[in-house]
Amino acid sequence: MRKKWVWILLAVVLLGALGAVAVSRRGPRPTPVQLAKVERQDLQAKVAANGKIQAQKKVEISATIMGQITQLAVREGDAVKKGQFLLEIDPANPRAVARSSEASMQALLRDVESARANLELAKSDYERARANFEAKIIPRADYERAETGVTTSEAMLRSAERRVEQARAQLEGARDTLSKTVVRAPIDGIVTARRVEEGEVAVIGIQNSPGTVLLTISDMSVVETELEVDEASIPQVKLGQEVKLRIDAYPNRTFSGVVTEVGSSPILQSSAVDQAVKFKVKAQIKDPPEGIKPGLTAQADILTGFAPQVLAVPIQSIVLREKERPAGTQPQVGEAREEEGVYIVEEGKDEGKVAFVPITTGLMGELSIEVKSGLKGDEKLVSGPFKVLRTLKPGDLVVKEKEPPKDAAAGGATED
Repeated sequence: MRKKWVWILLAVVLLGALGAVAVSRRGPRPTPVQLAKVERQDLQAKVAANGKIQAQKKVEISATIMGQITQLAVREGDAVKKGQFLLEIDPANPRAVARSSEASMQALLRDVESARANLELAKSDYERARANFEAKIIPRADYERAETGVTTSEAMLRSAERRVEQARAQLEGARDTLSKTVVRAPIDGIVTARRVEEGEVAVIGIQNSPGTVLLTISDMSVVETELEVDEASIPQVKLGQEVKLRIDAYPNRTFSGVVTEVGSSPILQSSAVDQAVKFKVKAQIKDPPEGIKPGLTAQADILTGFAPQVLAVPIQSIVLREKERPAGTQPQVGEAREEEGVYIVEEGKDEGKVAFVPITTGLMGELSIEVKSGLKGDEKLVSGPFKVLRTLKPGDLVVKEKEPPKDAAAGGATED
């Protein structure tokens, strides 16, 4: 019985050894990968961005004097014409100041008239004194006294005239302040914001301070969207490029636009150091829908380039690896240390060894990228999975992944 178990054990060991020899002769098993064909296609490069709808021309109206709002003639959404009355700030105090300035100027005008009459009298006295002095009727002292009187009267007249000029300037300032109690529309447009009510106190507007804005008037005849584009994409955006816009308030519709402004300075953000840097880009909407409102959310695709029928490969197939150099050599200053390329299956088969082919890329589309050099077309390349591409090496054996059954891909159940 013991001999029988020994023979069985020897047979198992022998079979295992034969299996190992067979596996070693067969070589390593190929790695399942996804394959794609290098072919020609149209490529459309675009930059995606989000933003808000706004009028190209809008005016935020602030008060230039402080006071209580006594009249408010418009509501949000009203259409207004340039010069139309919008609101009035209590004019009582500015009107009183203007009247006081006018009265002061009238009094000073009378002083000028008096000084002018005194000058005429002094000149008459001078002429009479000069004649008497030449006739040796009066002494030199009386003659010089008359001459000094003319000089003094001229000085007093000039002083009175300067006071009148000063009073006139004060009166103009008072009248200007009084005129600012009435606010009129600076442009044709729509009242898109009204932040005050009648009876509230308006404060003097401060630049870039939203709390001091009373009304906003927008000219909605020309509408644009203000977009935020990240720093990696901003070099591709140029004036005049076409834009495709989608506005959340108008689903299932796409609007055309054109880039009209590209910011040169980054948008000021909060103090967070890890916040992405973005630039402002404005795009005018060519066919805005009727009744569009400022502040609506929009998504945009800025079309930055188009290449018809060029060789292209899937973006996910691009591999970046360290550039091969002769042993003992170092990269030159400014020379790229890495190169990009793709893994090609030899002879375009669905199974075989892979070879790394360096390529030069060009325009990047949504899913594919242009190949300017390195490939001829019709090659089969490895396009995934990403984990495999990260570890793949030239000479590795690969095989095309089997496609899952349609029922399994659809999530359908099968009966036993």
